[in-house]
Amino acid sequence: MQEPSPSDSEGEGLTAMGWFEAVVLGLVQGLTEFIPVSSSAHLRVVGEAFGWDDPGAAFTAIIQIGTELAVLLYFRKDIWRIIRQWVRSLGRRELRGDPDARMGWLIIVGSIPIVVLGLLFQDDIETTLRDLRIVAISLVLFSLILFWADRVGRKQRELTDLTVRSGLTFGFAQAMALVPGVSRSGGTITAGLFLGFTRAAAARYSFLLAIPAVLGSGAFQTYEALAGDTEGAPISWGPTILATVVGFGVGFVVIAWLLRYLDRGSFTPFVVYRVALGLLLLALVGAGVLDPLPPETTP
Repeated sequence: MQEPSPSDSEGEGLTAMGWFEAVVLGLVQGLTEFIPVSSSAHLRVVGEAFGWDDPGAAFTAIIQIGTELAVLLYFRKDIWRIIRQWVRSLGRRELRGDPDARMGWLIIVGSIPIVVLGLLFQDDIETTLRDLRIVAISLVLFSLILFWADRVGRKQRELTDLTVRSGLTFGFAQAMALVPGVSRSGGTITAGLFLGFTRAAAARYSFLLAIPAVLGSGAFQTYEALAGDTEGAPISWGPTILATVVGFGVGFVVIAWLLRYLDRGSFTPFVVYRVALGLLLLALVGAGVLDPLPPETTP
């Protein structure tokens, strides 16, 4: 273990992050951010499994900037077109029905739920909701909901069929990912399947919808970390930046793979994996092998 950081207070015993830990967590973030298995759950679980301090919600939000930059790069042409048409539509009424301009508004509308709920429940997100028992139950429960949606969804609607109502539904589903174990992509894709969208369309909107939320959350947590106002282990900026870069590279590859996979594959393998992981976590916590609570929240 690394030597305790001077920023640790009141003898909490939390340690600064090392370089190897950063590489591992960056790989985990990149591999799990876009597939419906919950990256925040995996960061929490991997840290506990290796005996590392919980990386914390602040670290998780900051390194998600890396994977979101991968989204910006991969969808750069789409994003530029959406921004351009949305800005032009502000001054030209006839452009407000343009599909790209509409998508800009729908991304804004769909981002409202996670912003509001994230601010309202920030303290719980950083502490209580990181309980491994909650993570495990979320992994199992929401995987079963995803499985159901994948079976009953009509899979006929495309992104041109998005409405304000469906955008808000996607948005509330994304907000559920504030609970580790739900999965941002899994929640929004599940909502999309229930609404009748194709797997690829639901995934694509999920990626675009996450941009404001993830970049905004990362910027906010970066500000709070610089101000020394975060829960959990102190932020080690060098390793955190390394984890962000690793997450960016791996995440870019995963986006390309997932969109190709969804043209022909189902979500069943992810469902099976989530259920197995959730049940294993519950068993390990029940046997006392894993502590369900991060060190700073343990009574």
